This record gives sequence, structure tokens and C-alpha cells, in this order.
Amino acid sequence: MPAFLPTRRAAVVSLLAAASLPALAADPALLNVSYDVARELYKQLNPAFVAAEKAKGHAVSVNQSHGGSSKQIGAVIGGLEADVVTMNQATDVDQLAVNGLTPTDWRSRFPNGAAPYSSTMLFLVRKGNPKGIKDWSDLARPGVQVIIPNPKVTGNGRYGYLAAWGSVIATGGSEAQARERVSKIFANVPVLDGGGRGATTTFTQRGIGDVLVTFEAEVELIENEFGQGQFEQVNPSISIETEAPVAIVDKVVAKKGTAALAKAYLDFHWTPEAQEIIARNNFRPRDPALLKKHAGRFADIKLFTVDKTLGGWAAVSKTHFADGGVFDQIMAGIKR
Repeated sequence: MPAFLPTRRAAVVSLLAAASLPALAADPALLNVSYDVARELYKQLNPAFVAAEKAKGHAVSVNQSHGGSSKQIGAVIGGLEADVVTMNQATDVDQLAVNGLTPTDWRSRFPNGAAPYSSTMLFLVRKGNPKGIKDWSDLARPGVQVIIPNPKVTGNGRYGYLAAWGSVIATGGSEAQARERVSKIFANVPVLDGGGRGATTTFTQRGIGDVLVTFEAEVELIENEFGQGQFEQVNPSISIETEAPVAIVDKVVAKKGTAALAKAYLDFHWTPEAQEIIARNNFRPRDPALLKKHAGRFADIKLFTVDKTLGGWAAVSKTHFADGGVFDQIMAGIKR
């Protein structure tokens, strides 16, 4: 915890030293830059944190920014003064480290590799599942329109892409077979939206597509927003575990004097109260007891990870999503 500058009277310094957070401006505010699908989660988690801090005698507030994950990280790198980032994949946080905004060992600062929860990718189809979609191979069939956001600019899209690719690799298939499946799936994508929220809008409000590839946590939100009975959830036989990492933006908190408050906020994600909120929003909590308590919310399917099945984020990012990588090659070969 950073020390206070000796610019105040000793009596005031003595009082402040007893507090768990450093001396800040009145009602200090944090900015959490996050990804699209976490909107509803933080509408509940932030007030809980503010209330917990108020009980300790600290008046704080938390502001939110949401969008496609890679766009959000780009904004922070470009100067958006986020105290913390809460993303849906490690590669975006790694970009902060590359640009000197957070240390390269950011994963070691918090439990679970700094990911307080995870999710997975499922399918949402229209009522009655008219195209009979059951698994990843069905998304590659001719005549099936697939809605998935752009993997170049959003973690939602990257996870969907990698889930399709890994569905082949994790079941003993070859890289060539994985490339063939993913190529056919993206040939079936009529619109590449820039974020998960945009893809959801395309599918639900614009009425485009037969299947939406989305986070498990998004399915109930869509039903609540657009009405029960219009869509159906389909659980593929296998999918990817999507870990959601968090990090302090050191360069910003050093400038604003919010380092301890930012850490307190991210630490709060692992408290029983926050883990309960996470579970109620259909994200998979790290607390084993709460995961068991809410087991009915989560699809019982086989999961694989980027690290264990696909060689890790560094390799995946370079091979698939760098300019000229496999994704660009696939898109260049699709005839519209």
C-alpha cells in the first residue's frame, strides 16, 4: 500500500493511517473498463462493493465502460484512464503489459490466475430449432447462418472461433480438419459485429441468423430482455472454458492515487458476496461451494482450455489473430 506524502498535519496523517484505504479526494471514483457481456454483472457487483466500503467508512464510487474487449483495451492503451480492467481473455490484459501499463506478472497478483470466474460458449437458436442445430459441425452445414462477432476486435468472437477450432482438436482431429470446420462456419457468417452486444442485437432484434454463438451467461439475459419462449439454448458436446481476467492499470492508479482502492475492488470479486452475485449472473464462480449450489445454472458439457488444448494465448494470438494469421487467411478465402 503506498505511503502518504508528508504534506498534512500529523494528527490528520495519524487518522488516515488507521484507514484501510489511502487518503484520496472526497468520494474517490474508480473506472472499470470491461467487455460487453459483463454489463449486467457490474450493475449488481459495483453497488455491493460500494456498500461494503461504506460499511467501513469509505465513500467510493465505481464507473463502468463496456464494449468489444479488444476495442476497450485499445482505448486504455490510447489514454482512457481506467483504474482496472475486467476482460474476458488474458491476451487483452497482456497488451496492457506490453505497453507498460501493468506488470507482466499481473496474473500472480490475484487467485486463479487473476480470473475470478469463467464461462463457456453455447448456442442460442430460434424457437423450435428449425435448422436442427446440435453441435459445432452443424454450424458448418450449408444453409445455416451463424452469428458471431469479429474475432479480430472482440473476445466474444475469439472465444467462439477458438471453441469451434478446439472442438476438433480436443476430440482428436487435426489442424487441417479444424481449419476446414472453422472456414465453413465463417463462410456462414453474414455479419461480423464488433462486439457481443452487437451480435446479440443482430440475432434478436434484426432477426438475422439461425444460431447465435454466445457466452453461457448471456442466454438468460437475452430471454429476460426479449421474452421467454422466443429462443432455445443448445449445449454443444464440447466447448471452451472462457476465463475472465482482471488487472490493475498501474500507470493510471499511480497517477490518480487509487492503487489501494483498485486492489480492494478487485479483491472484492473473490468474496462470498461477490461470488454469489457472479453465480446468479450465470458466470461460473471460483468458490466450489457456490459453484455446486448453482450447478443447475450451468451446462454439463466437456470443457477444454486455451492453455491445455490450444498451446496458450501467446501462440494462439500469433497464429490465428495477428495480421495475416489464420483468421485473416480464412476470411480472404471466403467467396461472398
